[in-house]
Amino acid sequence: MSKSTPTSKSAPKPASKSAPKPASKSAPKPASKSAPKSKPILIVSGVAVAAVLLGVVSYTATRPASPGSPGSSAVAEVSADPSAGVYAELEAYARRDASDKLALGRADAPVVLIEYADFKCGYCGKFARDTEPALVKQYVDNGTLRIEWRNFPIFGEESEAVARASWAAGQQGRFWEFHKAAYAEGAKEKGFGKDRLAALGKEAGVPDAARFAKDTDGEAAREAVRKDQEQGYSLGATSTPSFLINGRPIAGAQPLETFTEAIEAAAQAAPKKTAPKKAGQ
Repeated sequence: MSKSTPTSKSAPKPASKSAPKPASKSAPKPASKSAPKSKPILIVSGVAVAAVLLGVVSYTATRPASPGSPGSSAVAEVSADPSAGVYAELEAYARRDASDKLALGRADAPVVLIEYADFKCGYCGKFARDTEPALVKQYVDNGTLRIEWRNFPIFGEESEAVARASWAAGQQGRFWEFHKAAYAEGAKEKGFGKDRLAALGKEAGVPDAARFAKDTDGEAAREAVRKDQEQGYSLGATSTPSFLINGRPIAGAQPLETFTEAIEAAAQAAPKKTAPKKAGQ
C-alpha cells in the first residue's frame, strides 16, 4: 500500500486546516466543534486529547497529499515506547463482548483494534482488502488481536442504509461475509440501494432474506448504528477510517507496518496472564 493513501474525504471538516500542535495531557483541548450539534459530545480528560488527534490529524496530517508534493508521507507516528500516545480512558471503548456479532477474535485478547468506518469510504475498502486480512492472519488467528467494528456512516442515506444492512447480516452470523462483499473492488461504485443490499446479503450467504430486509429497516439496526456513530463523534473522529488500538488513536488507512508496530507495542504493554496453579501447588 502506498504511504500516501490515508483517510477518506472528511465529513464534517474540522474548523482549522493548519497542522495540529502537540496535545498536552495536562491541559486537554476542548472537543472539536465540527461534529453535528445533534451528536452528544462526551469528551473528558485524555479523551479530549484523542479528539484533537482524531479530529484534526485525520483531516490535516493524513489527508491525501497533492501530487508531487514533497514529504507526502502520511504514516501515523508510532513510537517504540509502548505507552507513547496511549490514553487509558480510551481503552474502555473496547466492548469485549463475546456475543458481539460485529467483532472478530477472542474477547480476552490482549489487544483490541476498534475501527470506525463507512462502507462508501474508498480508503476503508482499501484497508479491508489490503491490510486487515494480514492482521487477521498474523494476530487474530493466534489470539493476540481482537477487531471490533463500529459503523460510522458519514456519506449520507446510502451509508446509513448499508451500515444497517451490515448489522442485520450480523444478526444471522454473516457480518464479516457481508463486510467482504461490500468492500470488494468496485462494490461501492454500484451503490447501496435496496436491491443492491439484497444482492449483497445473498452474496454474503445470509440465510433468511426476509428477516434480513426487515432487520435492515428496523429500529434495532438504527439504534445500533446510532450508538456506534455517537461513540465516533464523541472521540472527535471526522473522517474514515479511524482506529483505536488499546487506547492509541490512529487516523487513516495507514501502511501495514503502522498497525503491526502499534499492535506489537500494545501486546508488549498488556498485562501478562499467569497460568492457573494446579491443585496442590
